[in-house]
Amino acid sequence: MSIALKQVFNKDKTFRPKRKFEPGTQRFELHKRAQASLNSGVDLKAAVQLPSGEDQNDWVAVHVVDFFNRINLIYGTICEFCTEQTCPVMSGGPKYEYRWQDDLKYKKPTALPAPQYMNLLMDWIEVQINNEDIFPTCVGVPFPKNFLQICKKILCRLFRVFVHVYIHHFDRVIVMGAEAHVNTCYKHFYYFVTEMNLIDRKELEPLTCSQRKIQMAASLKYP
Repeated sequence: MSIALKQVFNKDKTFRPKRKFEPGTQRFELHKRAQASLNSGVDLKAAVQLPSGEDQNDWVAVHVVDFFNRINLIYGTICEFCTEQTCPVMSGGPKYEYRWQDDLKYKKPTALPAPQYMNLLMDWIEVQINNEDIFPTCVGVPFPKNFLQICKKILCRLFRVFVHVYIHHFDRVIVMGAEAHVNTCYKHFYYFVTEMNLIDRKELEPLTCSQRKIQMAASLKYP
């Protein structure tokens, strides 16, 4: 990463503290392996494929946490421009509005300003990935039977952050000179969720059909 990008994507702008893997664990080794593949310049389509002999749930867990950290960082760089005044509704352009529901305070889908939605989303994901019953960190402790379903929901909601950033705040990303980094992160995310079948194709439509997507076509080539 260039010095300029390091200044943009610095730890002080992280929207939430990063979740880290415990050194010496299988998941830590998988994380290092995944990062090494990315840093080596290997094709992203190949990088997201489940390594031979590895557990699918472990591979998904590593990527869910990694994407949470990365998307958290991306939103942190533009969150000062995402206010209740600029973004009174959490949306992805005029055709797509995202409503919040968590079965706690918001038991029904509720329209909220984008920054409030983002806060609730990141809080909710933190609870999931820090819950040992869902994301166990001890060797030999099994994942819950509904683990992949939980991850699908997390990833689907994280995708909405990409949608909002690209459609409503990509001008700020360009001003910061960070579009290549954000595009690569999104491309990595896209290839992973489609390779592992973790997001319904219909959910991906906001970026597939958006004008922003067309502008990014040169660097985000879809199959």
